[in-house]
Amino acid sequence: MRIPAPTSRLRFGIGTADITPPVGIYHRMWGAARHDRAAGVHRSLRADLLLLAPLERGPLLVRAHLDLVGLAAPQHEELRQALAQTTAAALDRVILTYSHTHSSGFFVPNRIELAGGELIPGYLGQLRLKLQEAATQALYAMQEATVTYATGQCDMAANRDCWDEEAGHPVCGFNPEGEADQSVVVARFTSRSGQLLASLVNYSCHPTTLAWDNQLISPDYPGALREVVEKATNAPCTFALGACGDQGPRDGFVGDPAVADRNGRQVGYAALATLESMGPPLADFHYQGPVVSGATLGAWAHTSFSPERLEQTTAFAGGLFHVDLPLKPGLEPGRFQGELEEWTTRQKQAEAKGEALEARNCRALAERALRWLARLEGLPKGPTYPFQFTVHRLGDAIWATSGGEPYSLVQTELRRRFPHYPLLFSPLTSDFQVAYLLPRDRYGKGLYQEEPSSLAPGCLELLIEALASRIAAL
Repeated sequence: MRIPAPTSRLRFGIGTADITPPVGIYHRMWGAARHDRAAGVHRSLRADLLLLAPLERGPLLVRAHLDLVGLAAPQHEELRQALAQTTAAALDRVILTYSHTHSSGFFVPNRIELAGGELIPGYLGQLRLKLQEAATQALYAMQEATVTYATGQCDMAANRDCWDEEAGHPVCGFNPEGEADQSVVVARFTSRSGQLLASLVNYSCHPTTLAWDNQLISPDYPGALREVVEKATNAPCTFALGACGDQGPRDGFVGDPAVADRNGRQVGYAALATLESMGPPLADFHYQGPVVSGATLGAWAHTSFSPERLEQTTAFAGGLFHVDLPLKPGLEPGRFQGELEEWTTRQKQAEAKGEALEARNCRALAERALRWLARLEGLPKGPTYPFQFTVHRLGDAIWATSGGEPYSLVQTELRRRFPHYPLLFSPLTSDFQVAYLLPRDRYGKGLYQEEPSSLAPGCLELLIEALASRIAAL
C-alpha cells in the first residue's frame, strides 16, 4: 500500500513588493458606502511574483498575485506586458490575478474623475515599476525546488446565496444552510537542501469581511493569513484566491478590521496544520508490513521516490485557451445610461430632503448602472464571448485559472473528476467584464450574482467541460 505525496519538481523564484496606495486615493468599492477617499491603512497591500520553469530548459511561467480587487482590462494588460518584458516570458505565459480584497481601493478609469481619482494614474505607474522590480528579484532567486501539496479544511468560508424569509427575496450573505467548498490547498516550496523557500495557500472566500463602513486600505483576511504562516515558517506565504462566486466570510460585511484579522488567522492556522501534515520532500508514505508486539502492528514510513517516480514529478506542460460562452441578450448601453441618470437624480432629491437611507440606496443603484456601462465597453458584438482560461500540469498537480468570478462548482467538479491530482484554481485572471459565472440552475432565482453577469445560463458548465478536456489531455 502506498499514499503518494503529490509533488512538482521545477525551477522557482519569488519576489515581493509593497503596493499600498496613498491615503486619500479613491476607495469606495461598495454602493452603500458614504465615503470616496481612503482615510488610512489597516495593513499594507502586497504583490507576490512567482516564476516557475521546467527543471531543464523550457519556457517560463509567470504568476503575479496582487492585493487588489481587480483592474480594468487595459490596465491589467499593461501590467502583463510589463512583466513579459522584464522576464522575457511569452505574454500568454504571464498570469496576473488578484486577492480581490474589496478594501484595496477601486482604480478603474471611470473613477479617475471622482474624489481621490486624481491619485490613480500615478499609483498605477508606481505599481508597474514595483511589479517589475519584484519580477527581477524573482529572476535572481530562481533555483531548483520541490513543491509538495496537501489539502486541509477551514470553515471560515460559507455559502452566501441566502434566502431572506421576511423580505421574501434572496440576499448575498451568510447562508447557514448552504454548502461551501472549505478546502485549504497548500503548496510547500523547498530547496534541494530541504530549506523552506515559500508556501502558497489557495482558499475560496470573497475578501469581504470589511464593507461599506470601512474607510481603511486593507488586504482583508489574506493579510493576517500571510502573517500567521510567515511568522511560523520564516518564509514568504502567497495567497491565491480560489473560485468563490458563491462564497464569502461567515462573519463579514463589517467595518472592524479586527474581524478581518480574526478571519485571516483562522485560515492561517488551518494552512499551518496542512503544512504540518506533509512528510519530507520527495517521499511517499508506504506500508512496511506487520510488526509483532503486544499487538500485531501495521508499520508505515516515508520512503524516497524511485527514479521513475522522480521523473513523473518533472512534467511541465499547458497553456492559455479559450471557450465561447453565451452572452445575455439585451445588453444595450442606452438602458444603463438611463438608469444611471434616473438614480443619480433621485439620489440628489433624497439628499435635498434629508432622507439619508433613500439617498444611500439610490447611490448604490446608480453605482450598479455605472459598472454596467464600464462592462459593456469590453463586450464583443454577437451572441458569444471568447472566454480565457489556463491549464498547466506541474508534476503531479494541476494549476488552472479563469477570467471572471465562477462559482465554486468549477473546482469541486474538477476535483471530483481528477481526484489524484491536487488542483490549485485561481479566478479573475482576465475577462472582468463578464463578472459572475453561475450554474445553470441558479439563474432565475433573483440572486445578486445574476444581475451583474454578462453571461447566459450554461456558461459555467461549458467552462467546466473545457477545463476538464484540457486537464485530461495533459
